[in-house]
Amino acid sequence: MLDNVPPITRALLIANVLLFLAMMALGEARFIDLMLWPMGDYPVRLPDGSIGLVGFLPWQLISYGFLHGGLTHLFFNMFALWMFGGPLEATWGSCRFMNYYLICVLGAGLVQLLVATAAASSGGAYPTVGASGGVFGLLLAYGMLFPNHRLMLLFPPIPMRARTFVICYGLLELVLGVTGTASGVAHFAHLGGMAFGFLLIQYWRGRWPFRRPRR
Repeated sequence: MLDNVPPITRALLIANVLLFLAMMALGEARFIDLMLWPMGDYPVRLPDGSIGLVGFLPWQLISYGFLHGGLTHLFFNMFALWMFGGPLEATWGSCRFMNYYLICVLGAGLVQLLVATAAASSGGAYPTVGASGGVFGLLLAYGMLFPNHRLMLLFPPIPMRARTFVICYGLLELVLGVTGTASGVAHFAHLGGMAFGFLLIQYWRGRWPFRRPRR
């Protein structure tokens, strides 16, 4: 099934699945320092039963994007990675695709770090995991590169142009994030992945806000 998937997309799929299986086998507590935590120190129970402190560490801005909180979470992210990642990698090439994906994960992590830290200051620190920030960046890129391609939605099962789908989904995430609807979902991380993806594509294209002066 993965034979026709471009190499970086395939490697990302395998890495996410292997880390999910490892977390299920060894327990989530052993992966605490790979999850994205707010800035500060927060008490948690460690694998040996003792209480330790966790908090933000720089590598978490990438590592959190390879962990998932459940099989459904993993499935939908990997399905989207396979669906959108393959065509984008085939268009851009593996190096540019990898840079784009990781920058979207990083950007989503930075936005979520700010949001989670602000929330923790009023009580209730929580970790963030999932490839959704990178996946939403891929979705944005697909809509920009192939705006007139038609996508078949799962719920409801209707066709929609990629550009329309991206705009609607982005607005939905913004509304859900601002209103606090669907708690437990990192809506602002999704928007962060899309925003950083948009800026990177615009930079590559030399367009606003990176428009290069004419000579």
